[in-house]
Amino acid sequence: MSRKMIGIGLVLLGLIVVGVMVMSNEERVPQKPLIPSSSTSSLEMPGIPAGSTQLGSVEVVPVSRQQLQETIPLPGELLPFLSVDLSPKIMGIVDSVNVDRGARVRKGDVLIQLRAPELQAQRREAEAQLRAANITYTRLQAAASTPGIVAGNDLELAQHHQEALTARLQSLQEMEKYLRVVTPFDGVITQRNIHPGAVVGPDGGGGRASSLLRLEQIVHLRLIVPVPEAYAGSIAKGATVPFTVPAYPEETFQGVVSRIAQSVDPATRSMPVEMDVDNPAMRLAAGMFSEVRWPIRRSTPTLFVPATAVVTTTENVFVLLVKEGVVEWVPVRKGSRSGSMVEVFGALQSGDLVVLRGTDEIRPGTQIIPVHKK
Repeated sequence: MSRKMIGIGLVLLGLIVVGVMVMSNEERVPQKPLIPSSSTSSLEMPGIPAGSTQLGSVEVVPVSRQQLQETIPLPGELLPFLSVDLSPKIMGIVDSVNVDRGARVRKGDVLIQLRAPELQAQRREAEAQLRAANITYTRLQAAASTPGIVAGNDLELAQHHQEALTARLQSLQEMEKYLRVVTPFDGVITQRNIHPGAVVGPDGGGGRASSLLRLEQIVHLRLIVPVPEAYAGSIAKGATVPFTVPAYPEETFQGVVSRIAQSVDPATRSMPVEMDVDNPAMRLAAGMFSEVRWPIRRSTPTLFVPATAVVTTTENVFVLLVKEGVVEWVPVRKGSRSGSMVEVFGALQSGDLVVLRGTDEIRPGTQIIPVHKK
């Protein structure tokens, strides 16, 4: 091996030895202790044992007890107070129709006049038979004054025949009254389905459809409102309730609660309530939809908290109750809203403190410094 190569090897060996000595000296230098960051240190609060879950100041508000007085919008439908389809009771030919759609009528007005030639012929026949029966009975009665001329049974049969014909004639005369279709109550004709010359009759009588005219009373209307089951306790008979209709958006009308179904519809979970609406000017019409400002009332005051204090998760609804600086989860059931407050039902009392801005990140048992929200 040449001297040159030996020299290079010695130089490299010397460098390696120097590097090992430097590293050995660095390991002997004492390291300064690490100081934990202030952001990772736990908050220490007076009277709180070290090591427990702690938070800083948290805003709290007291649970308040107050009377609920709110209104909610509910849909409603206006219906006529009285409504009837007018139809004939006997078959006949329409002779005249005295009204048309939109006509105002009064009780007893003749709306339709019918003709029934067969009925008139039957009446004339009955009148002739009754006259003959009267003559026969009169003559038998006169002959019966002489003993032995007329049997008593014959006289009684003649009398009963006379009475039967009289009853038949009266029946035909009553049926002739049905040739006039009259108004059963004051109202407005809203439909007309007939014209003169048509053959009409009752259902199954062989004539046209039985509904000739439709009569509705709209000076007095029914407003039907489906009240949700949750608000059924606020229904008060005799209460005056405001409502609006799209035809007069800037005007408010009034209705009076008059009839309560007292039964919840299982399909909609609502209770139908009827209100009476006076409509003397007939500006409102049957069939209109309305928005009812339904009043929500409670018989006694209930508890309220801010809406932000109620925490809703997939498993529970609760508020964060604070007792002696410790948080508890109290399950509640929400009721009606009143502005920024919400009605709650649960194991709470008036004056209890709850976290103003509730969150499920504040676990039960967490210790806080409560700060009262003004």
